[in-house]
Amino acid sequence: MARLFGTDGVRGRANDDITAELAVELSVGAAHVLGTFGAFEADGKKPVAIVGRDTRPSGDFLAAAVSAGLASAGVDVLDAGIIATPGLAFLVQSTGADLGVMISASHNPAPDNGIKFFARGGVKLPDEVEDAIEARLGEDWERPQGTAVGTIRPYENAVEQYVEHLVSTLDRPLTGLTVVADCANGAASVSGPEALRRTGATVHVIGDRSDGGLINDGVGSTHLGPLQAAVLEHGADLGVAFDGDADRCLAVAADGEIVDGDQIMAILALDLKERGKLHDDTLVVTVMSNLGLKLAMKEHGITLAQTGVGDRYVLEEMNLGGYSVGGEQSGHVILAEHATTGDGELTALHLLQRIAATGTSARELADVMSRLPQALINVKGVDKARATIDHEVRDAVAEAEAELGESGRVLLRPSGTEPVVRVMVEAPTDETATAVAERLAAVVQERLAL
Repeated sequence: MARLFGTDGVRGRANDDITAELAVELSVGAAHVLGTFGAFEADGKKPVAIVGRDTRPSGDFLAAAVSAGLASAGVDVLDAGIIATPGLAFLVQSTGADLGVMISASHNPAPDNGIKFFARGGVKLPDEVEDAIEARLGEDWERPQGTAVGTIRPYENAVEQYVEHLVSTLDRPLTGLTVVADCANGAASVSGPEALRRTGATVHVIGDRSDGGLINDGVGSTHLGPLQAAVLEHGADLGVAFDGDADRCLAVAADGEIVDGDQIMAILALDLKERGKLHDDTLVVTVMSNLGLKLAMKEHGITLAQTGVGDRYVLEEMNLGGYSVGGEQSGHVILAEHATTGDGELTALHLLQRIAATGTSARELADVMSRLPQALINVKGVDKARATIDHEVRDAVAEAEAELGESGRVLLRPSGTEPVVRVMVEAPTDETATAVAERLAAVVQERLAL
């Protein structure tokens, strides 16, 4: 059977793939496994979990099911309501809670939902812990009785505590800057605009409907058109776009041009280096980051450490090396001094702080790196397991890499869920990138077809 947990928790169509029954079982399994892994204190006190959700309508019944499962396993639950995923992680860390559960499908459409777990300290679970939770589903267990069951109470001022934390991370006010915030009709609606206003910035907001039925629908980090138009309309210094649970941020410069996650990381890494806060002069990125980022950082004495795709793997590498900043091209940026996971609202504030501190526009700051043209082809209906072992595919990749030299790169990445191999090529020109990608895709299709 396919693994239930994906790269970011358990995700699928709400009330179909992700049911109330599954939510109960997962939360019970998480309570038991995290206790086994030493997350809970053995001092007679009941463990504490914090549960949050984004604005999706299905979040209500799924959060209720998760809370019920946890309480039935003897866990006291604090319901934080609608809150950003990084806000939940912050609360777990700052309160010393034993566990956090976020109900969200991030950038997915409204009918989808998901369940993400955080361990003590506000960190995502490693694969082996997720596998252990999955292995416990459906098993018999000894149920607590009487006062041994958990309670469920609202977490008062959860969002306010998170907003205060966000603002406290800045060294200077943002007075004089104008920003447009696109909240994706999601969790950022309850915290993003308020945090920005408290810095002194002038804030215009779009995508701030909180009913959840239109979460990520034509707005947010996956649909930047409305933000580009609003930035130009208001003459803003910057536009920032979050996704449904606000763990990622993309930006739009004053001229309407997009500033992607790679460029944001370049700006923030240089800022930290200048202030002596970039540990080991290293930036952690995934294999999907543009080669232009590596070339730009090399010019400034910054090394790139690469990981697999997923902000959890970025965080693992950051923790191993004690690194200060990392993230993904998609806008997940982790600032280790202030957060345990990707935080879109935190990223937006620190990007604005860099603009304020330097008096330089977002466009000029982003121009520190040039994005190499990229071609991506999804080759479907193939045996993805053989992508790295078929000798003709490997020879074709080696030939392409030799042809591109240091001016480009090739990446073949099997899909995690489908019989698909993603062929990505970066090169000095669009024409070269497309030609090489198409040539490699043809070899993959011929050699690996099912």
